[in-house]
Amino acid sequence: MATEPLLRALARMRGHLLDPETLVRAVASGAQRGAQREGRVPTVAGRPVRRVELRYVDLRAGRHLQVTSYDDTQAHTTNVAAGDDAKVAVDDLLDEPFGSWHVDTTTQTHQVRATKKLEATTHTQDRATPVEAERGHDKAKQRLLAEDDPVLRALGISDAQGRIKPTRQAKYRQVEEFLRLLDAAIGDALAKGQLRTPTEADPLRVVDLGCGNAYLTFAAHRYLSAVRGLPVRVTGVDVKQQSADHNAGVAASLGIEADFVVGTIGDAELAQAPDVVLALHACDTATDDALARAIAWESALVLAAPCCHHDVAAQLRKVPTPAPYAMLTRHGILRERFADTLTDALRAAILRLQGYRVDVVEFVESEHTPRNTLLRATRTGTPVTGGRVRQEYDDLVTTWGVHPHLAGLLDGPRG
Repeated sequence: MATEPLLRALARMRGHLLDPETLVRAVASGAQRGAQREGRVPTVAGRPVRRVELRYVDLRAGRHLQVTSYDDTQAHTTNVAAGDDAKVAVDDLLDEPFGSWHVDTTTQTHQVRATKKLEATTHTQDRATPVEAERGHDKAKQRLLAEDDPVLRALGISDAQGRIKPTRQAKYRQVEEFLRLLDAAIGDALAKGQLRTPTEADPLRVVDLGCGNAYLTFAAHRYLSAVRGLPVRVTGVDVKQQSADHNAGVAASLGIEADFVVGTIGDAELAQAPDVVLALHACDTATDDALARAIAWESALVLAAPCCHHDVAAQLRKVPTPAPYAMLTRHGILRERFADTLTDALRAAILRLQGYRVDVVEFVESEHTPRNTLLRATRTGTPVTGGRVRQEYDDLVTTWGVHPHLAGLLDGPRG
């Protein structure tokens, strides 16, 4: 890891970005901390963006630089001809106050993170084996993990020919979108200094709570290590010994060093506190168990996609509905959906009270899974002991007469 002037580091990245033969993919994400304090955020075509991806594609008109920018709701893609047009597009992006750049070439990976002093911490790693850049314009090929990736084959998502199995299309889509959100969150947290920069001696520690067959565990390891070039150590936690044995066998077949711990989410013992906590579709209050562990560990980043929400729904059936909201709970289906919303709103509020910045987003379209809400939390500082957030939380639980399981696990914040 080296430190140098930011402009010098970006000038070096410019050379890689403008090389249509060797650039595989580049990602700019987050905002520089100084720019945030001044109220400035990266923009593309006048739109605020949180992330931009670049790669070269071959069209009928020749090779073009494809620029895909992501705002809070959707992606916008433009193609500019390689050469002078690409230079203009790249220079415009380098002028924006992005917090980090990750640049993959056929032979190296480069990571540049802007500091608050407008310096850059940079890391370059040679690939053990050169890779070939994908230049196809077919959007189906623009995946974070290719369909024929060995991890997807080992997990049974792809067949022996490297094609996604028809019965696993939804699972593949979930993994892809979860990785996309994980990548953006890690890039943003690194750029803001909220997540420590991992090293080979002290890799990024990622735990998947309630891992089951470890789809996320292996996919996260593969993407973060092979694509982003980050040193990473993953751990999967599941209550079943059978799952741990199966997952250990998969890891051995892939040559991955990973840990699999048998135990409940609430009681599993880890050698070291994780930097990143993942929990995909932990059932009912198991999501609360995962969030409570992450808070206790003071993990820098948490991504949790809840499953069913029985606990608060059961409480709502036992208490009178406050006026004038009787119509929200009169019909069973509406009461269940409201309970889902109320549960996740309370979880988000508790995380904020515990010192996390929280976003509640849709991580995959509803046709792939109805359980598509994701809580993305980044640790920013000390817990909140009062103020508007605390008052809103107290008012909400008092009005509805519910007691969130997560609050009980933390012995507060209701006090």
